[in-house]
Order: sequence, then C-alpha cells, then structure tokens
Amino acid sequence: MNERQANTLVVTLVTLVNLLIAFLISGIVIWILGEDPWFALKTMLYGAFGYDEGLGYTLYYTTNFIFTGLAFAVGFHCGLFNIGAEGQAYIGGLGVGLICLWLDNWPLWLVFPLAILASIIFGGIWGAIPGYLKAKRGSHEVVTTIMFNFIASVIMVNLLSHVLRPPKNMSPESREFGEGVWIPQMHEIFDWFGLEITRTPLNGTFIFALLSLFLVWRFIWYTRWGYELRTVGTNDTAAVYAGISVSKNIIIAMVIGGGLAGFVGINEIMGSSHRLMLNFQAGIGFTGIAVSLIGRNHPLGILLAALLFGILYQGGAELSFEVQAIDRHMVVLIQGLVILFAGALENLFRPQIEQFVKRLSSLDS
Repeated sequence: MNERQANTLVVTLVTLVNLLIAFLISGIVIWILGEDPWFALKTMLYGAFGYDEGLGYTLYYTTNFIFTGLAFAVGFHCGLFNIGAEGQAYIGGLGVGLICLWLDNWPLWLVFPLAILASIIFGGIWGAIPGYLKAKRGSHEVVTTIMFNFIASVIMVNLLSHVLRPPKNMSPESREFGEGVWIPQMHEIFDWFGLEITRTPLNGTFIFALLSLFLVWRFIWYTRWGYELRTVGTNDTAAVYAGISVSKNIIIAMVIGGGLAGFVGINEIMGSSHRLMLNFQAGIGFTGIAVSLIGRNHPLGILLAALLFGILYQGGAELSFEVQAIDRHMVVLIQGLVILFAGALENLFRPQIEQFVKRLSSLDS
C-alpha cells in the first residue's frame, strides 16, 4: 500500500467511523424515547429508497446539496470559508426567475441556457462583492457573506411583496411561469422511454448537477486556473513568489462559488415551484457547508455527502410521520450529530485510525 492509498483509506475510515458514532448516539436517544432504533433506521431507509416517490424526493434534495456543497468547496480550496451560499442561491434564483418571467413564451432550449447564465451572473455578483472586500480591503469573508445573506433576504422580501407580486394576489410570490419554460420532471423524462414512475419534484436539473460535479473536478485539478486557486489556498506567500495573483484568485473563487450556488434556483424555480417564492432556498446554503466538509471538498465526496443529507431529509420526514415519539426536531438532532462528528469533530478518532492503517501497511509490505 503506497502513501496515497494509505491517506485515502484514512480519510474514508475517519468519515465512516464518525458517521457510525453519530448514528449510534442517535439510536441511543431514540431508545431512551422508548422507540426501537433498528425500526427507526429501517423506516428512514425505506422512506429514502424503498419506493420510487421517496427516491425521487431524496435525489431532489441531493441536487440542491450538490450545488451548495460545490459552492463552498471552490472557496475552501482557495483558503476561503464562504458561508454565503444561502444568499447567493437566493439572488441567483432571482436571476432565473426574472428570465423565466420575461421569456416564458420562448422555447425551453433557448431559455434554459439563458437561465443558467443569469444564475451565474446574479449569484456570481453576490459572491464577487465579498470576494472583492476580502481581496482588496481585508474584510473577513465570514462576516461579509453573513451580512450579504441578510441583505439578499431583505431584497427578495421587498421585490416579492411590492414589485413582482401580481395585483390582487396576497401571497408574496411572482406569477406562475408559462409551461414552456418548465424543466421536465423525471417522471416525464421516463415517460419518453415508456417507463412509468411516480410524480415527484425531481427533474432534469439532477443530470445538470452531476455534470457540474464533473466540471468542477476538471477545473480544480486539471486546469491552470484550478492549480493557481489551490496554490493560493495552500500557501498564499508561495503563490505570490510564484507570480500568482492572490486577490484575483480570491475574487474568482467567490464568483464561481456564487454561480454554483445560484444553480439552486434552476432546480427549485424552473424545475419545481415554477415561480419565484420567498425562502425557496430554505437553509440549503448552510447545509452545503456540512456537505462539502463531510465530502472532504472533493466532488465525489460531495456527491456522497449530498446523498447522505438527501436521505436524512427525506428519510427523516418519513420517520417523523411513522414514529409518534420522533418529530422534526428529533430529525434535526440526527442531522446535527452527523455534522458534529463528521465535521466539527472529524479528527476525534483520526490518530487511532492512522495507527491502524500504518500497521496494516506494514503487514502488507
């Protein structure tokens, strides 16, 4: 076993052990409440995978977490802690909604690329401003991105309450888009091939999310720009010595992260609600931080972590419905334990696991 394989094994075992501890403690809490932990686990897994409707919702949530996880990961590789994906997704979704409201009589094949471009521009600008403040004024990105999350919320409340809300409509939301700009839902796509599945919010954006994972992977590890970005994140002093612009890469990383977060609007607005609504992002941006950290900021890990949180969201909803003693607050507790052990306490058992892998490597050699 070479050093790279050993490091990969360590990272994998650390993640699996932390998740196991989180679920073990969750099981103990469920047992204290007087319920069967094994039944709770089976109920959660059945709710997430046991039937096509549950699987559809699981992958629908997974799609959003992929985008916000990637948004955080790009900044993290540049040494940034971007917690503004919530606001960037909100403003990116505004761009998507405006395009759909303006061009809802156009065919989808024309509107879709324009909506992608709008989400990149709006979300990218919302990420670029904190990036500029970090690069040129030394403002900490955590403070500025939190601030911009609140500003985004205020802007959207004002627009949807006074500007985009149709006359005589009391709900703070825009009118419904024309059906021609709706992204086909997965049951419609399967119907094209003569297959029938239950209707869910899962739509073609899931395929676009998988493509985004591949493109981010190629960008970060196989392009000169990705190399410069990672160099700045690893050692900005060495980056300056090598002639790499630190400020430029900080701004670029925040623009890309904001654009990726803006893709949430594609899934939520074009693919599901078909209108601009308040709080359509609903905490997805903050969950993306945990998704990226648990996935070790790698696209493959983000895919698996996003799927895990999709399972927790959909399976948790099934669990709270089936088991009387477990409500949505208990589901949030389970999610919190996963974040605690797989994120904040990720290195709790790392020394023991490294020793185990080292002994395993010596036996192998």
